[in-house]
Amino acid sequence: MALPAKKQFKYWGIAALVFAVVMWALGNVLLPFVLGAAIAYMIDPIADRLETWGMSRTGATATITVGALLVFLLMLLVVVPTLIYQMIDLVNVLPQLFRDARAFANEHFPAIFEQDSRMHQAITAIAQTLQSRAVELLQSVAGSAVSLLNVVVLLVIVPVVAVYLLLDWDRMIARIDDLLPRDHQPVIRRIASEIDAVLHSFIHGMGTVCLILGTYYAVALMLVGLNFGLAVGFIAGLITFIPYLGALIGGALAIGLALFQFWGDWVSIGLVAGIFAIGQVAEGNFLTPKLVGGSVGLHPVWLLLALSVFGALFGFVGMLVAVPVAAALGVLARFLTEQYLDSRLYQGQSHPDAE
Repeated sequence: MALPAKKQFKYWGIAALVFAVVMWALGNVLLPFVLGAAIAYMIDPIADRLETWGMSRTGATATITVGALLVFLLMLLVVVPTLIYQMIDLVNVLPQLFRDARAFANEHFPAIFEQDSRMHQAITAIAQTLQSRAVELLQSVAGSAVSLLNVVVLLVIVPVVAVYLLLDWDRMIARIDDLLPRDHQPVIRRIASEIDAVLHSFIHGMGTVCLILGTYYAVALMLVGLNFGLAVGFIAGLITFIPYLGALIGGALAIGLALFQFWGDWVSIGLVAGIFAIGQVAEGNFLTPKLVGGSVGLHPVWLLLALSVFGALFGFVGMLVAVPVAAALGVLARFLTEQYLDSRLYQGQSHPDAE
């Protein structure tokens, strides 16, 4: 006999509470394992495809591992050095860009620097707020996972965890399926399969969109002749999965650099702005609809809310799990809506379909 709904709700609520407490208490410790699990989850379809071609699970895992190492070494030798040099140069040139911006503003907008002007007071207040936030951010970063030891540990543990999880992925899923409550097994399987479909569509689709846009921005900006074009394209592509933020940050950074590098050459500045305009048009009208699709169910506002809430509660690990949790909650919301529409509470006693 199935447990009453009240007791089921209590047990599932306790499980959710335990999950939240563990995430909050062990966030930094769980980071490499969450990253490794995410990588294994994304690569598992490739391993399954290799198995259908006659490979064993061990052979498929070994093939993927060797291929990933070759790609990593190629990136390490070709792309990463240029990217690192450009990022370092960009950081070094920012103070000079700030001084040039101050000189430009002093020449064309002298009211900004008048002590009694409202504009000066507003800008001073904003600058003080940003400075205090920047100090807090640097302190939190310096005391968290950005130390050299933690980075090295991360680079070592994540691949190892990913390889072991990939090797045993199907067995783990089968074991979890065996542990499902018998009375609720069909419903849980259905919901889990819908969540899996949403995650695969979103992660693989948005990953492809980020790769295409990042490559396009980097190549196009370097062809225009913009300094640090590779670094700007990398940044813009990396955060494209956050709606509008990738184009906003990348576009503002690229146009700002173009203004200082090409001042007076309005054609080059217009080309830089046009590159991001074309990228946004392509993303909104072609890439995202074709590669991600409208059936994923992760609305941009819902995604931004999940990233903000989980990031504030659980830090960087929270941002990593925000997308799968948002997808799961979206599927659960649709399931509960279906149940509500079929219930007496919605249909009433007089409806012919009411039980």
